[in-house]
Parts: sequence; C-alpha cells; structure tokens
Amino acid sequence: MKSESLYFVDITMGGIHRCASKTGQESKINLDGTVEFVTHASVVGGQNRTISHVDWDTANITDLAEVEQGTRNRFSDGKYDVLGRLWAGTMGFETIPRRVDSGQGSLYSLTTDHKLTKHVGNIEISNGIDWTDDNSVMFYIDSVPRKVYAFDFNIEERTVSNQRTVVKFEPGTESTFLWRSFQPHISHPVCFGGKNLDKLYFTYSMWKLPEKRTNLGSLAYLVKPDFAATPLAGYIFKVTGLGVKGRAPNNFKD
Repeated sequence: MKSESLYFVDITMGGIHRCASKTGQESKINLDGTVEFVTHASVVGGQNRTISHVDWDTANITDLAEVEQGTRNRFSDGKYDVLGRLWAGTMGFETIPRRVDSGQGSLYSLTTDHKLTKHVGNIEISNGIDWTDDNSVMFYIDSVPRKVYAFDFNIEERTVSNQRTVVKFEPGTESTFLWRSFQPHISHPVCFGGKNLDKLYFTYSMWKLPEKRTNLGSLAYLVKPDFAATPLAGYIFKVTGLGVKGRAPNNFKD
C-alpha cells in the first residue's frame, strides 16, 4: 500500500514484477528457478524450495531458509501473520495443472529470526492462508481436494491445532460463480489493492493451454498452444465497483 504498487510473479520464468499504479512503470527482478509468491515492500519470495529476501533497491537476493531438499517439490503460497512471521506451503511436482505427486506438500512457518517449523503435512497443493480478525483461527486451502481447512491458532506459541474442514467445493460448484464467465482455464488467487483496498486483482495462467494441432502430412503434426481459444490467458485483471474492501496485509518484520 505504501508504495502504491502491484507486485506479481511469473512462476515458470522466475520473475518478480512491480508495477507502479500511478505511472504504470514496471520493474522486474529475475530469480534462478521458479518463484511462487511475493509480498510488497521488503519482499520475501518462494524460490523453488527456498524462501528468499529480495531488496528492490539493490536487487540483492538473500536466502533465508530451504525445505524438502532432494525433492522436486516447490512452494505454492505464503502470507504473514500479524506478528510478521511468514507462513508458507509447498506442493508436490506438477506435470499438468492440478495433478501433482500426491501428499508431498506441507505447511511451514518462518520466524523473524529465520527459525523454520513444519506444522502440517500430506497436502496436495497449498493455497490461500488467512486468519480471523482476533487471530484465533487460521484458514488454509488444499486446492486438489477443494477444501478450506480451519485450525485453532495460538499466536504466542506459533502453533496450529484441531484441523477441520470448513468448506468443501463439490465438482460443478464453480459453474455458479463469476469466474466461469471468463475464457482462460486456470485462475490464480485474488487479492485486494489500491489506496482504499477496494480493487480486486486476479490472474489467469498460460500454463498448459489447450493445444492446437496442424497436420503437416506424412503423420507429422505441428503442436502449438491455442491462444485463440483462450486469448486472455496470462493477463492480470482488475475489478472495481464491488462495494467491498479487503484488509491491509501484514508485513514481514526483518
């Protein structure tokens, strides 16, 4: 909010982007490998299985912690609690969207002095972390089973307990929601932004677009992504006039 900039990542290309809302000027920092999430100002991103601090002024990248060494897993999403500690989840290796090595993901927390703790295991694709206003409950999404979990959250002890499912989206549920009116096939998490936190931002992925085959004869085919079928894939969208506002995000305390 302070910088009035939109931060976003290009996962497969390993880029962290910052776009100034007033001028539209965009800047970019390249990381080695995939990058899964990014936060504002003093940035911490999930780089493959590494949590790294990124300084926008110098473009210096400092690794803070690494998890699940020797695997093909990667981070998927992350968010700070009210005390500035990072909570981030991983996922198994993904060959095609939503098909991953089963049960390989976990949920971790990283303190401001870089102490790493694993809290939850046997996750498919970590996503969507948040807390109630009184910080007594933490919510956490596992995308593949379409479940939102709730945990009792002890803010002083940095622990979660009493896992339960509070929402489960059955197959076909998405047909009743707004995102079904958009053409791109894979949507990604939304966030509120803008000076008054009343603008909703979301993205659509170009990962594994439908394929278009051109017959070249002699049993040969030219296979390319079918951009005509999904012309809005890879774009960032801003929705205004919703009549609701988001909450100011918590910050990393370094």
